[in-house]
Amino acid sequence: MPSVGNAKLTTKDVAQCDGEKNPCMYVGIKRTVFDVSSNQKAYGVGKGYHVFVGKDASRALGKSSVDPIDTDPSVSWDYSNLDDKQRKTLDDWYKFFEKRYDIVGTIVDLPQ
Repeated sequence: MPSVGNAKLTTKDVAQCDGEKNPCMYVGIKRTVFDVSSNQKAYGVGKGYHVFVGKDASRALGKSSVDPIDTDPSVSWDYSNLDDKQRKTLDDWYKFFEKRYDIVGTIVDLPQ
């Protein structure tokens, strides 16, 4: 069972764990930060899901998108405009991550 941390993180903290500046790799979903460092095959530099690393990727995950418009850290956290199907997809991703990766903590400086 993955561990649950309660660190209060800023978007800068999460951005530091991008697998490039530092070996750690964090992905945020709905402000919860997951440590995906153990899955280099999917989230490592140059891999398909690396685009989600170092930010809250809620919008992109809900839309099943790797489009730069959805993965840009200035908007990637904002899932307020997702439709019901996309919100379910986002919730499913959250459950998937929750079962597989340690929770580091919560991003505290994103707009509400």
